[in-house]
Amino acid sequence: MSEVATSDRATGPLQPVALVDLLDRLLGAGVVISGDLVISLAGVDLVQVRLHALIASVRAEMVPQ
Repeated sequence: MSEVATSDRATGPLQPVALVDLLDRLLGAGVVISGDLVISLAGVDLVQVRLHALIASVRAEMVPQ
């Protein structure tokens, strides 16, 4: 379990939150994942991989009918 503050101000102790609740909060707002991987030999870049992903949930009211 993770611990997260439930309000804007963290005045008291943090409350434990289940992983499912944490994922629900993250996917509700959306998450951006970014990363770079470079493999080089003797200062020469041989392989470069870039990852940019947007992960969010799709709600029924957002889907066109």
